[in-house]
Amino acid sequence: MNKFRIPSYIALFSSLCFSLLSFAVTADVSLFAFPLAVVFSLITSYFLFFRILGKKDFSVLKICIKLLQYIPYVLLVAFILRRAGKNATSYMYDVFTVILWCFVFISSNIVLFYLNEKRVYSIFPEWKKNAEKKGRAFLVKPELSIRSVCKEAFDWIDALFQAVFMVLLIQIFILQLYVIPSESMVPSFLIGDRVVVTKTASGPKFPLSDVGVPCMKKYRRGDVVVFRNPHYSMDRKSEVRSVVSQIIYMLTFTKLNLNVDEHGEPKADPLVKRVCGVPGEQLVMQDGTLYARTISGDEFKPVPADAKFACWNLAPYAGKLPVKFFPMSQEYYENMLDFEGRRRALNLNNAAEECRTIAKSMKVLLAGLAEKETFSAPENLNASYLFSNCFQNVSFLIDSGDKDGWFEKFMCSWLDSDVMHGVLSSAASKKVSESGNYSYEEFFDGDLYAEANFKLNVMAKLAFGRLYLFVAESLKRGKNLEIKDPRFSELSKKASEICWYLSILDQRNMPVFPRNTPDGLPSYIPENCYFMMGDNRFNSLDMRHSYDSKLIPLTAKDSYSVQYLSDIAPQYVHRNRILGSAMYRFWPLNRTGAVRTK
Repeated sequence: MNKFRIPSYIALFSSLCFSLLSFAVTADVSLFAFPLAVVFSLITSYFLFFRILGKKDFSVLKICIKLLQYIPYVLLVAFILRRAGKNATSYMYDVFTVILWCFVFISSNIVLFYLNEKRVYSIFPEWKKNAEKKGRAFLVKPELSIRSVCKEAFDWIDALFQAVFMVLLIQIFILQLYVIPSESMVPSFLIGDRVVVTKTASGPKFPLSDVGVPCMKKYRRGDVVVFRNPHYSMDRKSEVRSVVSQIIYMLTFTKLNLNVDEHGEPKADPLVKRVCGVPGEQLVMQDGTLYARTISGDEFKPVPADAKFACWNLAPYAGKLPVKFFPMSQEYYENMLDFEGRRRALNLNNAAEECRTIAKSMKVLLAGLAEKETFSAPENLNASYLFSNCFQNVSFLIDSGDKDGWFEKFMCSWLDSDVMHGVLSSAASKKVSESGNYSYEEFFDGDLYAEANFKLNVMAKLAFGRLYLFVAESLKRGKNLEIKDPRFSELSKKASEICWYLSILDQRNMPVFPRNTPDGLPSYIPENCYFMMGDNRFNSLDMRHSYDSKLIPLTAKDSYSVQYLSDIAPQYVHRNRILGSAMYRFWPLNRTGAVRTK
């Protein structure tokens, strides 16, 4: 009997203490926590202590069992409501509340264990006759009535609610079945793939609190993780919406999702990505290759483990996998590789001479022209703007004579950079020309991204400079340019190629991350933080990007740098935001198996 009484008293005492800790005075949703918890606790106590233990009333056994089954879930709802208001609760406050909830959960299940039909008669022998009478009553076929129908419906609703809350607890603390929502992880995962995500080792927490299981997992490069999207707020209001949405999502059999953004679209939250950077590393990505360095070495070195999963060319999968979006064809992919090869091979000495020549030729061409008006310099140096407004800009140059020298500044401003001062020095120039190696890493402190974008800026200026000069020469001669003109077509193609590559620049490359300190010293990913990317690099809005775009210059070493529309904003994710690790794909059946991490 004591085995039954002791857990009963623990359940009663813990639930009442829990109710007291749910008390709130703020006029918001947190006010409902206390009455919900205390009323349910008192009702449960009445049936358990006064009717079962006191009067030994067999008739309320089923009611008591139902109340004990629901009390952990009701108190969990009260826990969420108490923390859903304006005023936050302290960490230690949450710790005590969670401990009490655990006592209620464990002790109520112990009581339910003894109230099982196989054990309850050893505690209450006098109930056996009542049970036998009830059993004989069940042998009589019940008549169909409104009462029997309502009872059956109630049993189904009861089973549904219990299943939802039990699944919710399992999803929070043990494992979750996750559906892949996008093609960001192709070819590893396709839309609709279902994976098992283990959560216990990742340190799951009680909703709206920092209390839970301690994190026991140290993530490695290559691990596939599910984590909260850091682009969205994680305030209490958002978290409440997320928890409520999850419950309703399950109750409606995945038909209704309330976790939407301000536009009514489902949030991309949580995300599933692959760990690509680990604590103690500084990263940079250039031409699709991820490089890393640590405090033990100053040199960026390729990361072979990332190359195993990074997918840049989906064209070979056409017809083999049900992929809906192919970022580029095989032809475009090869054109991109060719373009990057030309950029790497660019000789800055030769480019400097050509830029001076183009600027001088334009100056001679415009000399002596009547200055009808002041040249209206482009509002920005966006590559797309410079290309699409070529004729307009050249016409302004001709009409004004470019008395402010905008074109010359645009073509030659990069020559005043500290990089070119080093490159054009006699020793450096001789070294480069003799070796035939057109790498200028030493002038960028080993920053491959900065070097590449500096060259890309020069390539853009050469492409636009040649096009502008040709158009100016043609307009001055009174020649009508036609698209079929071979020279014009060739120059336009080179300029549009620049614009095209800039449109994919942020998917293909990433600046040094974390950024160096103002003193130029390397910074590294902090402890317990990780950097994630999708495998399908051209179709993954991941931790490389923000959700907003802005015009930025290709290089800070040129006051007239060409600009492009960028969403690059790399960030790492603290392990507190990681929900779990994807371990096994169980659907579709023809692609089941463990998730590859090496």
